[in-house]
Amino acid sequence: MTNNNQGILHGIKVLDFGRYIAGPFCGALLGDYGAEVIRIERVDGSEDRFVTPVTKNEEGAMFLQLNRNKLGFTVNPMKEEGREIVERLVKKSDVVIANLPENTLHSMGLDYERLAKINPAIVLTSNTAFGTTGPYAERVGFDGVAQAMSGAMDMTGDPDVPSKAYSPYVDFCSASLAAYGTLLALMEREKTGKGQRVQTSLLQSALTMTNSLVIEQEFLNVNRVASQNRAQTSGPSDTFKTKNGWILVQTVGQPLFKRWTELVGAEEWLDDERFKDDLSRGNNSLLISEKMAEWCAKRTNQEAMKELEAFRIPVGEVLKAKDVMNDPHIKEKQVFKDIKYPEVSKPVPVVGPAIELSTNPGEIKTRAPLLGEHNNQILNDLGYSDAEILEFKSNRIV
Repeated sequence: MTNNNQGILHGIKVLDFGRYIAGPFCGALLGDYGAEVIRIERVDGSEDRFVTPVTKNEEGAMFLQLNRNKLGFTVNPMKEEGREIVERLVKKSDVVIANLPENTLHSMGLDYERLAKINPAIVLTSNTAFGTTGPYAERVGFDGVAQAMSGAMDMTGDPDVPSKAYSPYVDFCSASLAAYGTLLALMEREKTGKGQRVQTSLLQSALTMTNSLVIEQEFLNVNRVASQNRAQTSGPSDTFKTKNGWILVQTVGQPLFKRWTELVGAEEWLDDERFKDDLSRGNNSLLISEKMAEWCAKRTNQEAMKELEAFRIPVGEVLKAKDVMNDPHIKEKQVFKDIKYPEVSKPVPVVGPAIELSTNPGEIKTRAPLLGEHNNQILNDLGYSDAEILEFKSNRIV
């Protein structure tokens, strides 16, 4: 679907001082729906620009994904002239995104108190590892640290070796919550005329996703241990090897279990106390997985999925990265958008907005910016002359 409108957030100006994922993806979510987002980096480029390099200039895969729909600007806010530039930007902006430690915010002049003096309507959206209060407030951390401390790693993979999820889901969740909080703050500003600070933290985002595990432990003292891919509160829910690969099957609830017993010829299990409900099936999930493994071993991925789908049982093929873009559903849905980028021989496949709106949907309109690509444009808009810009560049202000 092509979006010819300006975007729901047209007119909202965002300064994105974010780095890595939690900040930049928040900015990308706002930019997808029409906000003008300026990605602000160090003069030599922020560290996340070069993570997992894929271009001749060593721009990273993550940077290309998370900085679409943004203008690129470099500045050194630690120098007096750089701080003046930032203040001019803040006066003309609605949102500042900065997933930085609290002391770094203060040293860069991006703490909320200072921003609010410059522009009382500004919204500061920040993400930290542990929040700004409590004994860990000054600690730094990444996605994996939050996974570890939330109980998720202990319950993932081999019970003898805690495993981190490959995908940094905590970062993406925090960024999504930060974008949600930013929109709430903008709605509140419509009523009061005043901005406010929005905060998310990696640890709280991670704990949000393991909360039910903690509640169960608090009430029942079950002391669960990891069981690789096998679920513990339903069954069959596990990964299974077929003749030519792997599939994941998930069943939850009596109707799905009944259909599964019919599929594999185990209807007698419907009257077996060991499998009377989800929790019982979870307690005996190893037996159920063994039964399903025997069934899958006689079939290819395609054969097993066809039969499972006929019985309306959730199933997915375990795809390698090289196979993802060739999946027929992913191809037909056009999930990946081909974005041209300098210094690469083919388009960059970037996943489009995950929120589908029937009216005025989000859209990737522009690629991630080159380092400092829009410096002159932005500085001219702020009232600086070409001569002043040249001086800024010679003094490494921008």
